[in-house]
Amino acid sequence: MSVRAAGVGLGGALLVVGDVVTDIVARHRTALAPGTDTVAAIRTVPGGAGANVACWAAHRGCPDVRLVGRVGADSAAWHEAALTRAGVRSRLVVDAGAPTGTVICLVDGGAAAERTFLTDSGAALRLSPADWSPRDLDGVALLHLSGYLFFAEPSRAAARAALSAARARGVPVSVDPASAGFLAETGPERFLSAVDGVAVLLPSRDEARLLTGLLDPADAAAQLSRRFPAVVVKLGADGALVARNGTVLHRLPAPRARARDSTGAGDAFTGAFLAARLTGADLREATAEGCDAGARAVERTGGRPPDPATAA
Repeated sequence: MSVRAAGVGLGGALLVVGDVVTDIVARHRTALAPGTDTVAAIRTVPGGAGANVACWAAHRGCPDVRLVGRVGADSAAWHEAALTRAGVRSRLVVDAGAPTGTVICLVDGGAAAERTFLTDSGAALRLSPADWSPRDLDGVALLHLSGYLFFAEPSRAAARAALSAARARGVPVSVDPASAGFLAETGPERFLSAVDGVAVLLPSRDEARLLTGLLDPADAAAQLSRRFPAVVVKLGADGALVARNGTVLHRLPAPRARARDSTGAGDAFTGAFLAARLTGADLREATAEGCDAGARAVERTGGRPPDPATAA
């Protein structure tokens, strides 16, 4: 693979096309009590896999990060302001017929701070080919597509249009499958066919298993890398695997972290990985950056890096 196809040191912008949603994070230290109250700490924060990836890429040093997404009029200004503070140049299409997507994140009190999502995609997956323009690729060195786009029409068509335009220009594309639950509903082969031609696939352990039918993540990574030039399987607290040409090249550990909320940890990994690749890191180095960002993310509430306004 050429240096350009590998996505190393391209010197241009990162464009993310994906979901922007509002996250309502409820951290409960005791088991949920059906039919009555469960005490929880509840926060409303900006989220969405695509938006989170963009924010973490900017936070980890990518100087030019752009985002295309679709939101409702109810919170468009709030989301745009949050993305701007994070260093992301956004083009948000305002949907007149649907509210911004909302996800309720139930985070348990276990050591891994595991989360369960209740998802109303709202405007996010109503992104359509009409919302996409090939001009969005001007000055772009790498395109990242959120896997959520492939789980519904018309967002699937929008993702295909973006992928096709990128391939025509020779811009490498990365995809994070994003949701094991939606992936199971869509079907592995349908998803794999939709992302054919992608340069880097970044599934989680569960997503890699679903895509291959193999339980061992190393076997799954190796199999997927026969179909995609580079595959990075995210293993959470166990680190990550890097595979190419049917072989697992690296297995990297994750830094120790005191988990508070695992929401967005995979997005943080992806954002940091892409930022590192764009500044010249090889696959191993970029994966190490991803592992570190994921560990930092689980120590925070919500899926975004620190908001500069809050930090100030």
